[in-house]
Amino acid sequence: MRIEHDFLGEMEIEDSAYYGIQTKRGLRYSAKSGHSFGQDAFVLIYNLAALKLAAAQSNCLSGGLTEKQCRAIIQACQEIMEGRFMDQFPTDLFTGGGGITVHMNVNEVIANRANEILTGHKGYDAIHPNTHVNMSQSTNDVLPCALLLSLNSLLEDLASSTKAAANITDKKAEEFKDVVKIGRTCLQDAVPITLGQEFSGYASALHRQVTLLQELADACLVLPIGATAVGTGVGLQPGYILQAENCLSNILHKDIRVTKNYFDAFQNSDIYTRISCALKTLAGVLSKMATDLRLMSSGPRAGFHEINLPRLLPGSSIMPGKINPILPELVIQVCFQINGNDTAISMAVDNCDLDLNVWEAVMTKCLFESCTLLSRSLDVFARECVAGITANVDVCREYAENSTAISAIVSAVWGYETGSSVAREAVEKDMTIYEVVVSRGLLNEEQARELLDPLTLVDPVKNQKNIAKYQRLLGFA
Repeated sequence: MRIEHDFLGEMEIEDSAYYGIQTKRGLRYSAKSGHSFGQDAFVLIYNLAALKLAAAQSNCLSGGLTEKQCRAIIQACQEIMEGRFMDQFPTDLFTGGGGITVHMNVNEVIANRANEILTGHKGYDAIHPNTHVNMSQSTNDVLPCALLLSLNSLLEDLASSTKAAANITDKKAEEFKDVVKIGRTCLQDAVPITLGQEFSGYASALHRQVTLLQELADACLVLPIGATAVGTGVGLQPGYILQAENCLSNILHKDIRVTKNYFDAFQNSDIYTRISCALKTLAGVLSKMATDLRLMSSGPRAGFHEINLPRLLPGSSIMPGKINPILPELVIQVCFQINGNDTAISMAVDNCDLDLNVWEAVMTKCLFESCTLLSRSLDVFARECVAGITANVDVCREYAENSTAISAIVSAVWGYETGSSVAREAVEKDMTIYEVVVSRGLLNEEQARELLDPLTLVDPVKNQKNIAKYQRLLGFA
């Protein structure tokens, strides 16, 4: 055991621990959720270490640290960034105090490891967590910087997953471009559409989310470096801000920019609202798509049965042969969670008091969870479900041909009253629109097939040409 002290007194720390007294105090008063930063948020620890590395380089350039101290801190930071010491970050994801515990946890691990490099033992006689590792910094600027950098990485990953899913959906749209089916509005029969057109809508929405995610990822590279406690930059070494900006850019190979107004950055956390809104929007797109696939695959004998989802798991413990749409249902549940996280994030952003938003712990937890859940569920959903969908072509066409909504084309040529009358007769006599049109002598069989062909009805150009043709033929134009 070793003895460490802080403002509140002394405490025994296990010899094996690289964290110190402030971390151990924080563990006493955490939510004990079972989720730690080392276990569940390596990306944040990675970026905190990167910030500490950049700070050490900057403080060395200004003369605040010796070359020897700087090299030791840099080595410690690099080791953490390589994934070492993850068991030394036990700080709970739910903490109070504006993130002070997780920040000091990182400072203490770096200090003890740097001291070990220089002296062969842990302790703070050569490198102190506050004096040296935290030079020119405050929890209030370091933690938001680390959170934003982490979100940059998570959003880039999510954008990549979303793009891959969009590309897979594009391929299905092309594959199904000639599969005519019934359209549905208000869950009622409507005019024909192709399965490919429906999938093109899903793909287009996903591509649009990719652009939004990429824009937000870039916005996360604007950081309050050097703001320190309240935005005034108190305690900075000379030239620190520019040096830290350049050092961090080189370390992470990213276009880091310093925010123009520190006070705005501290007082307003709307960037997190914008990110959460984008995540919620993506969740909405996915939920709608998953719900549609679930409906279109329903049956197989008493549902729509328009498409077949990959058969992945037996669907019942009592009904042999039953297969459930497990991945659409997985995605929908993920989307429920995203919406819940968005509510928590909105409350955290809205309840910022005065000069600092101290609710970063819950925002971190919720944003990280939402990004990770969406990325992972998108990957498996697109790869294992969407890519393997097949169409029941005959079923789809039969529904389309039997739809009374095809009477819309009759209305376009003969007028609404005639269209309405034809539709009513089709319903009352259990006939198709084609059969009614022919039986009434409005068109012969060949003409009716041409005008009412579902594949023609889904093509705006062909449809318009046909309407004009038959209006001229019948003397209506």
